[in-house]
Amino acid sequence: MSDSPEPVELASTQETRCCVVGGGPAGMILGLLLARGGVPVTLLESHPDFDRDFRGDTVHPSTLELLDQLGLAERLHQFPHGKVRALRLRTKGGTITLADTSRLRTRFPYILTLPQVKLLNLLAEEASKYPHFRLVMGANVQRLVEDGGAVRGVRYRDTENRWHEVRSTLTVAADGRFSKLRHLAGIESVKTAPPMDVVWFRLPNGANDAGEGAEFYAGGGHLVVLLDRGDQWQVGYVILKGSFAAVKAAGVEALGRSLAELVPWLADRVDQLRDWKQTAVLNVESSRVTCWHKSGLLLIGDAAHVMSPVGGVGINVAVQDAVEAANLLTDPLRRGVVTDRDLAAVQKGREFAVKMVQRIQGVIQKRIAGAALAPGQAFAVPWWLRLLTKIPILRDIPAKMVAFGPRRVRLRVEARPVA
Repeated sequence: MSDSPEPVELASTQETRCCVVGGGPAGMILGLLLARGGVPVTLLESHPDFDRDFRGDTVHPSTLELLDQLGLAERLHQFPHGKVRALRLRTKGGTITLADTSRLRTRFPYILTLPQVKLLNLLAEEASKYPHFRLVMGANVQRLVEDGGAVRGVRYRDTENRWHEVRSTLTVAADGRFSKLRHLAGIESVKTAPPMDVVWFRLPNGANDAGEGAEFYAGGGHLVVLLDRGDQWQVGYVILKGSFAAVKAAGVEALGRSLAELVPWLADRVDQLRDWKQTAVLNVESSRVTCWHKSGLLLIGDAAHVMSPVGGVGINVAVQDAVEAANLLTDPLRRGVVTDRDLAAVQKGREFAVKMVQRIQGVIQKRIAGAALAPGQAFAVPWWLRLLTKIPILRDIPAKMVAFGPRRVRLRVEARPVA
């Protein structure tokens, strides 16, 4: 047993083929796809519900295509939502369209914006249709079950502090950037230090506001991101890393004044930002582990690689991890034998794309975000960015990267009865 040798009294012990820890988009998608493919799955989520504010609220075209394949895209669109069809950078020197998704060859040439809780509840509802899928909310995983150096499951505490054990052929860590399972397994991540953090909050969308876009405003040592959420703008006030204490000390009113100076058309509503409780601060990080697995354990999503918020692609990348894992592991899990080679194949299939996206994010953070935040320096759009957006053969590359990543990942596993 890892992490703690003390014996515990177990309230229950269950067995399953796959135990997924973490009910975010990656965990929920993987649980649904495996159950759909005939694999018994237990999914453990530490929170009592999915409703947490300022999580990633964007659903990109590649994820929408997957949901369409599962018959869920139309149902997702029935929730109130916004659409982002263009990413634009606005400076005193003019406006540049960084990415225009409307030109993409897909049924969904836009990024859908809606509260993540809607997506997760929809996935949970669909997965619950399979009798061999089990979702446990309020399951706080504390230990790995190990035997002979291999992970054989987990132990968790429920909401009444009782211990339970889930034994499984495979355990999947989809428990986010602060992954407990990654820590328990002793897997270290290699981190970088992006030059920024983000203060998130929301302001109402006015009747005359330009919609269906993600707007980036840069100037005067400041950078602001606006995401259209239909009836609201989700505002990201980007700050130098580690500077939030100084920003907070200046007061929320000062933040509002700074926002109004950079985005004048928001001046009539910044007074609705009255308290720091209306905000959430994202400590921007970029990292990945060198090995995504050990015997009986696989890491996916933020547990394997924390993505910067640049491009809002974190959910997209995590979902693609889940699809790749389902494609490669459904048959081994149905047979009840998953080898280290099977797990290594998942990492091999996804690692290049993850590294490429992180490398591109690093360039944008340094050359655009870092330059925009540099105090006392006028911001100028890099020449290569202007060139990229003007040449027809190149201008759709950013949109494709945001929408699909370096390559499209498609579901190849058909629905099957339980093994």
